[in-house]
Amino acid sequence: MVACFSVHPLVSELQSLSPSPSVTGIFEASVLAALSLLEPGQKWGIVTTGKFWEEHLWHGVKEFLGTDAEANNAKFAGVESTGLDASDFHHGVDPEVVRQKLKKATKRLLDRSDVHVIVMGCAGMAGLEDTIREAAQEQRGDEFAYSTLHVVDGVRAGIMQVDHMIRYQRLRPGQKKT
Repeated sequence: MVACFSVHPLVSELQSLSPSPSVTGIFEASVLAALSLLEPGQKWGIVTTGKFWEEHLWHGVKEFLGTDAEANNAKFAGVESTGLDASDFHHGVDPEVVRQKLKKATKRLLDRSDVHVIVMGCAGMAGLEDTIREAAQEQRGDEFAYSTLHVVDGVRAGIMQVDHMIRYQRLRPGQKKT
């Protein structure tokens, strides 16, 4: 598992070395997890760090899903950034500043459309799910924030995807069970 939330070239390089699916990145795993949680008419989006990542991740989602770069995706609401760096989430920046910036980015994403799944677009955001839910509560109320909204942690999604790939390989015909 490549634990960098980006369209990381290491993912495809490692995949090319293996004869079977056994490598993923937290970006790819998060996209798959988000899509699996949507109900008809709902959308998902990404809250990430700096402004650079908005366009990079937007194009990355389209490429991963095989969508034309100019086409809109009916299920993807887009990307909002906090203006922070990955290291700011745990070092050097006052935690209250981090919290406020993450909440503002979350609210901007929730303003876009019928977003029901938010992906935390940085491994450094691990553990900050409550901040996203707090912003959702302020924006759409308790029921939405704590019963409806799904928040995807990329690292957890990556671990689950790797587990799935390992289990799938064990079940393939002709494979030795270990």
